[in-house]
Amino acid sequence: MGLRTDQLDFELDPALVATAPVSPRDSARMLVVTLPPAELEDGASFDLEHRRIADLPEYLGAGDRLVLNETKVVPARIRGRRIDTGGGLEGLLAESAGLGRWWAMLRKSRRLRPGHEIDVLDRHGDSTGFRLRVEDTDDVGRVLVGLVDLRTGTAADAPIDEATVEAFRADAGEIPLPPYILHARRDRGLPESDPHDPDWYQTTFAAASDPTASVAAPTAGLHLTDELRRRLGDRGVEEIRISLEVGAGTFKPVEVEELDRHPMHEERCLVTPEAAAAIGRAEVDRAAGRGRVVAVGTTAVRTLESMAPVDRLPALVDGRHAWRTDLLIQPGHRFRRVDAMLTNFHLPRSTLLALVAAMTGLDRTRAIYAAAIEARYRFFSYGDAMFVRRGIA
Repeated sequence: MGLRTDQLDFELDPALVATAPVSPRDSARMLVVTLPPAELEDGASFDLEHRRIADLPEYLGAGDRLVLNETKVVPARIRGRRIDTGGGLEGLLAESAGLGRWWAMLRKSRRLRPGHEIDVLDRHGDSTGFRLRVEDTDDVGRVLVGLVDLRTGTAADAPIDEATVEAFRADAGEIPLPPYILHARRDRGLPESDPHDPDWYQTTFAAASDPTASVAAPTAGLHLTDELRRRLGDRGVEEIRISLEVGAGTFKPVEVEELDRHPMHEERCLVTPEAAAAIGRAEVDRAAGRGRVVAVGTTAVRTLESMAPVDRLPALVDGRHAWRTDLLIQPGHRFRRVDAMLTNFHLPRSTLLALVAAMTGLDRTRAIYAAAIEARYRFFSYGDAMFVRRGIA
């Protein structure tokens, strides 16, 4: 029998759900988890240190590689009203289906059918001049929509190009904060949106020209400042950038009793030839006992662990190797490329927590999370982090 979902459950004080990040970013707390060397693995022991993200350079050095997900979060949260009934709708443009077309996850969308149109509203509830036309639905509740630009004042639809999509996002899109942040803010009497969210919920190294369009941030990367990365570079740490397009499926709860039966979401990974070459060099060095590969976040882990051997990567498309992965990492997974990981504290009963348990062991994960809760670490996307590494024999 595989991992039971209830083995990933834990009780969390709602007060520990962070509704805003700390400032500066690298002042967040960091729980350093040191596991025994692999050859001395005993299934239970580990050491904990309570530090700050700013202390990360003390744990890395020459020969180590730091792998970052440079994907950019787009303003994918929208609000609108149905043209036929006037009913309100809101949700996420969760996955691109081509220029100006998305698979959307919308509340109150069960009765939408192909041909229905949604008047897209701005942050003040006014019409933007854009509509979304329903093209299809699927069996998991998503709606395929296409963008319609009515701003020209003509009956004909204006052509959809990159500039039109960017104008649509600027007028109508909001930062797609995770539901648990929105719920925590409401519970504490705070506004759902904060004017700082567009900056807070974006890494400082997100690539403006990156072709991915994520609806969730690679949250471990939110802690890194330019100064911290400079200090890491001064210590001889090489930075490698990859991209994984974070989809709304990352928030999908595990609703089955056994994790193996969970329909894992699929996400797109992209790696430049330069990054692939750097990963190849890291593999050679690791085999010789030189340096470690340190993944910043679970998205970097999934990219590295799902990546084919460097000499067998997919052909280049627009200058990048690209593939899609639905890899579910859980206890029993043998890590091929990742030695250490910086990651936030994750939701109970989630595939992300299963990934942590794959690296630390299930019993250790429970003990580590219990220690973090007792020490009042802040949880989830705007919260604190843990750094998992192996000791030296």
